[in-house]
Amino acid sequence: MAHTVSHTEHHNHGHHEHEMTTLGFWIFLVTDCILFGTLFATYAVLYTHTDGHFTGRELFEVPGFTIETFILLTSSFTSGLALLAINKEKMKPFMAWLIVTIFLGLSFVGLEINEFAKMIAEGASISTNAFLSSFFTLVSTHGLHVSFGIIWMIAIMVQIRKHGINAVTKHKVFIVGLYWHFLDAVWIFLFTVVYLMGVM
Repeated sequence: MAHTVSHTEHHNHGHHEHEMTTLGFWIFLVTDCILFGTLFATYAVLYTHTDGHFTGRELFEVPGFTIETFILLTSSFTSGLALLAINKEKMKPFMAWLIVTIFLGLSFVGLEINEFAKMIAEGASISTNAFLSSFFTLVSTHGLHVSFGIIWMIAIMVQIRKHGINAVTKHKVFIVGLYWHFLDAVWIFLFTVVYLMGVM
């Protein structure tokens, strides 16, 4: 009887921890929405302030940001496959899909850094004009979030290797998956508002 009560208390405690973790994550996402909303609003005000040179039409390369978009959306799909695998407690498929997701994320960050390097080499740096200041701040903030997500996924892989698949690790994969999908949603806005409108 005592063992049953103890097991029930442990289960309820674990469930409560999951609820608190999820709540804390949603609060974090709300603050991130406010952050990106502020950066988008700043960009909307400043994107025409180019001092007559280095506009989006001159700098943005359609193939480049299209490939970045394809890579990030594909990584969202593979992260979903990783979540399905861990829910079925299939370790090898989970690890494989998460590694693919991490690789795609690294490719995205690499392309973004290369894009920035090309712009700076052409003389279009963050201090050149107000448009570029808002552009670099907005896009690099998203890139830093993607980099953090990659580190987070690697940490979860290490933890699952050590502790195996259980309710706690499943929940962590679910949370990082939500975070990754959120970054995809932000990128869709970036793709539309910054890049597509910038080249038009």
